[in-house]
Amino acid sequence: MRIIAALDILNGRCVRLTRGDFSSQKIYNEDPVDAAREIEDNGLKYLHVVDLDGARRKMITNYRILEKIATRTDLKIDFGGGVRTDHDLKIAFASGALQVTAGSIAVTSPETVFRWIEKHGREKIILGADSVNRKISLNGWEEESEEDVTEFITRYQSAGIEYVICTDIEKDGMLAGPATELYREISGKVKISLIASGGIASAGDIEAVREAGCEGVIIGKAIYEGKIKLKELRDLC
Repeated sequence: MRIIAALDILNGRCVRLTRGDFSSQKIYNEDPVDAAREIEDNGLKYLHVVDLDGARRKMITNYRILEKIATRTDLKIDFGGGVRTDHDLKIAFASGALQVTAGSIAVTSPETVFRWIEKHGREKIILGADSVNRKISLNGWEEESEEDVTEFITRYQSAGIEYVICTDIEKDGMLAGPATELYREISGKVKISLIASGGIASAGDIEAVREAGCEGVIIGKAIYEGKIKLKELRDLC
């Protein structure tokens, strides 16, 4: 199973939110590059970078920080937040992202994402499927759509998507366990590479999402709060 460390950037700093609430932000490192280096130094290979400023502004914003992380580490980076246009996507890849997550744009303009999948390849575009009460959320989790999360993923699987990051927003930042039942349901219905995100607080949680059918897991707050040590994660890779 792939262990993917999360690094959320807001105002140039490494932060974590609770349930996507921007007023709940907690700063963990003033320099995201230092945070990324520590992750790499402890043996992890994958990094999930979220441009929170970009998510709110609806355009890629922290690409310079992405570029610094990409040039100063060998981490395999997936990047999301504010990627809405062909230009945003081009900047993300040029700045060092190996994969780019399509979140809100996948809800508001699916034809754009279908075109990205066809042009760049199914392994380069990740679908961001973030939900509250099974309904897909968008725009930095500040808006809710009417689309069911499983139906949403199924539609994109039919279009050729391979990787899906699925976050139950109610679990995000709560350190109270992941949405294993949701992941089990999705894995039973859709044949994609499912990546769990939200609620991970222990090695047991990592095993639970693996058993639920996830091929990867994103871990953020548990690392920064010391619930799971980076060395422990290295041993699980």
